Amino acid sequence: MAALSPVLDQLDRDFPTSLERLFGFLRIPSISTDPAFAQSCRQAADWLVEDLRSIGFTAERRDTPGHPMVVAHADGPAGSPHVLFYGHYDVQPVDPLDLWARDPFDPVVEKAEDGVDVIRARGSSDDKGQIMTFVEACRAYNAVHGALPCRISILFEGEEESGSPSLKPFLEAHKEELKADFALVCDTGMWDRETPAISVGLRGILGVELTIHAANRDLHSGSYGGAAANPIRVLARILADLHDADGRVTIPGFYEGVEETPTQILESWKSLGVTNENFLGPIGLSQPSGERGRSILELVWARPTAEFNGITGGYTGEGFKTVIAAQATAKVSFRLVHKQDPAKIRAAFQRFVEERLPVDCRADWGKDHGGSPAIQLSYDAPYLSKAQAALSDEWPKPAVMIAMGGSIPIVGDFQTYLGMESLLVGFGLSDDRIHSPNEKYDVESFRKGQRSWARILDALAK
Repeated sequence: MAALSPVLDQLDRDFPTSLERLFGFLRIPSISTDPAFAQSCRQAADWLVEDLRSIGFTAERRDTPGHPMVVAHADGPAGSPHVLFYGHYDVQPVDPLDLWARDPFDPVVEKAEDGVDVIRARGSSDDKGQIMTFVEACRAYNAVHGALPCRISILFEGEEESGSPSLKPFLEAHKEELKADFALVCDTGMWDRETPAISVGLRGILGVELTIHAANRDLHSGSYGGAAANPIRVLARILADLHDADGRVTIPGFYEGVEETPTQILESWKSLGVTNENFLGPIGLSQPSGERGRSILELVWARPTAEFNGITGGYTGEGFKTVIAAQATAKVSFRLVHKQDPAKIRAAFQRFVEERLPVDCRADWGKDHGGSPAIQLSYDAPYLSKAQAALSDEWPKPAVMIAMGGSIPIVGDFQTYLGMESLLVGFGLSDDRIHSPNEKYDVESFRKGQRSWARILDALAK
């Protein structure tokens, strides 16, 4: 604690000034998806470069075909780990503006409805407030010790909210410069206001569009009903066959690469108090429909799925039209976990369908909607346990290791292009209204987030 304690004290003393710095950053309307704000995105990148240089980093704005990247480096003690910290400075559009209680780029600290002090502004939680928690931790280390506890590189992008078109080419072109022992990613959240979290699993996804064809035109159901193949019925039967009575997906080989979640992790998830009632009740449901015998959190965090996202065929307008459709279409998405291979599952699903097609029917496979594998981090990675202990020292409740039903593409890109895993720690909350009007970030998330990163850096350095 000899090196850490004065850093924490410095963060507390400097907190009012750090809030002013964040407000200056939040005033820049860096909306990446709207070309009208291209200069603002450039301004935000320059703001970060200047700030990072002021605390000892060598920092540059790197222009791309889209919005700039910010790259920075600072040395650490010999033998210390090298970490790459990632975040994004761009923000979502503010529409509809009339639903905001104030100017979205005029930040303010105010009381939320529950009495908690919050920072109200676009980008306060996603992701400017989050990245500045880390920058402020580095600032405090530099102020107290004149150096950082470990070697740190930083990558801030300006296109995360618009699909990151420049990111993969940039990683490919600069992989030797950016490769580190592991990455730190802040674009995540806490379990609740008192419980920090580390995300260790991100489900992948595969999207498939399928069309069943039968007759060469729509048919009168009185003239042809009972004689002609009906593609809606064929499609419905195939989709129904995709799950058994216990909720398992029946595609041969579907569970290849799916591992069981460690017992101790399942027990820690059980302690989070998620039940059928409090998870499904608010959306008007009562019982999970996935694999029988699995908890809610295991189903949404650690098990694969096959879901139907849309079905069309025949006449769907007002009134009634007695036709047998010539074709029927379904959009099917698969959420993937662990080592499932999207390409293998797509091929297996195609075989599954072809084997069930009756005479006179054929299947067309429409637009490829892409696929990406899941990300599963090692539960016993040394840096994971160090970060968990550091977070637990800062917050009222111990840090928990959670997973996410969706995905964060940058984590997969770091694995693919830089060959490194990521530590996902953030301090956002589920009620931060990111991407919505009146976005906020708890003042306590900003304050304790700074202290948390200082603790994590100290732990990693040891």
